[in-house]
Amino acid sequence: MKTTDAASYLSYGEAIPCGTVAEQDPAIGTGSTILKDGLYYTFYTGHKDNATATQAKEAILLATSSDFKTWTKDRSFRLDAPGGYSSNDFRDPYVFLDENTGKYKMLVATTQGGTAVIAQFVSSDLHNWAVTDPFFKNIWGRFYECPDVFKMGNYWYMVYSDKDITRQVQYFYAPTLAELQSRTDQNFPPNEGKLDGTAFYAGKTSGTSTQRFLYGWCFSRSGKSNTGTGDWGGNLVAHKLVQNSDGTLGLTYPDAVAARFATPKAITEHAKTGTVSGNVSQGYTLEGGSSVRFGRLAANNKITIQVQAPADNQAVFGFSFADGRDQKVKYSVYIEAKYNALKFDKVTIDTTTGSVSRENINYNGFTPSSDGSYAITVINEQSVCVVYINGKYAFTNRIYNMQYNPWSIFSSEGEVRISGITLKSDK
Repeated sequence: MKTTDAASYLSYGEAIPCGTVAEQDPAIGTGSTILKDGLYYTFYTGHKDNATATQAKEAILLATSSDFKTWTKDRSFRLDAPGGYSSNDFRDPYVFLDENTGKYKMLVATTQGGTAVIAQFVSSDLHNWAVTDPFFKNIWGRFYECPDVFKMGNYWYMVYSDKDITRQVQYFYAPTLAELQSRTDQNFPPNEGKLDGTAFYAGKTSGTSTQRFLYGWCFSRSGKSNTGTGDWGGNLVAHKLVQNSDGTLGLTYPDAVAARFATPKAITEHAKTGTVSGNVSQGYTLEGGSSVRFGRLAANNKITIQVQAPADNQAVFGFSFADGRDQKVKYSVYIEAKYNALKFDKVTIDTTTGSVSRENINYNGFTPSSDGSYAITVINEQSVCVVYINGKYAFTNRIYNMQYNPWSIFSSEGEVRISGITLKSDK
C-alpha cells in the first residue's frame, strides 16, 4: 500500500504471496525494502513451521520489483543463519545503506550461542552478504524483534520490539552509528525508551530525515473482551515521531489523521458525581473522587481537552469509556501524574456497597508536565483508541464497545481543572 500522510492509503493488493508447504515461506514474516538502481529489493522472513530437524525454521528470502506493484520472488537468493546462530529464530531483516562505508547493512533478530543478539551482515550489491560482528548484543538477553535503524536530525536510532519481558516497542539512540551499537544500561532514554504501552507492537518506521512515522499494530483480543488475551495481529496504527532537543523521542498523532475528524459533535452532559462545578462550555473543576458523564460517542471520534493539575502533579485523572448509567463495569484510562504512570484498567463498581475495584490491563511510564498542564487528544476508530498527551506520549488500547456508548472525565485524586472540551467525528 501507499501513503503520503499516514491517514489515507492506496492498496496495491497482495505483494508477495506465501509459498507452498514444501518451500521455505509457507508463512511470511516481516522484513524491509530498499531501492537500488531502479529496482526495489524486499528482504523478508521465510517461516517454515513444519521444518524437520535438519531444516531451518526461518531464513531470509528476497523478492524484487521495478514498479513497487508487481513482485517476483528471487529463488536464487537465500540467507541462512551462519554457524553459531539459531536457524529457528532468524528473522525480521532490516537493510539500510551505511553512508560512511558505502556498504549495505542487514540486521537480523536472532540468537548467538543461546544469547539474543541482532546479527549484522554487509554487502556491496544486495546479493552477496558476509556476516560480521553482531550489530547489538542484548543487554538483558531479551529477544529484540523488528530492529529498525535510521538517522533523524543529529542522532541515530534503533527501534525494536521486546518480545520476552515488556512486550513493548522501545528504542536506543546515540550521536553516531558506532555509538548506537555500544549502548549500555547507562544510556537509556527516559522511561527506558518505551514508545507506547503493551497493546501496540511490532513498530517499524518510515519517512524522511525530518518527518517520520511509527507503524505498529494494536492487537485484537480473544472473545472481543477488553481483558482477553492479545491476538497476534490486529489493526494498523500510525504515530508521528517527535524528536526532542536532547535526542529523545516522543509520539503524537499524524496531522492528516487528526484532520479527518472535522465534524463537530454536541457534548451532552448526563450526570455529575462527587464535587464538580462548571459546565461543558466553561469547563469543569473536579475534586478527587468526582466525574462527569457525557452522551454517546459516534463510531470514530476525536476528543480534546486541556487539563490543569496541581503544579506539584499530585493528581490522578482521566477518561472512562463504555460508561453507561446502568453498567457495573467501565474501562478507564488513568493519567497518574502523581505516580508517573499511564494505566488502562477495568473498573468494577459494587452497586451494593459502592466500592470500586481496578484490574490493570495496560501500563506505561511517563514523565509528568513540569507545571501540571496537559493537552490531551483521544482518537478512536471503532475499538482502537489512542490517548496522546502533550505531543510527547501515545497510549494505545483496544477498548471494545467504547463507540456508541457514553464516556466520562474524572479525577480520582487531587483537584483538576478541565477546559476546552471538544468532540468531533469523521462524518
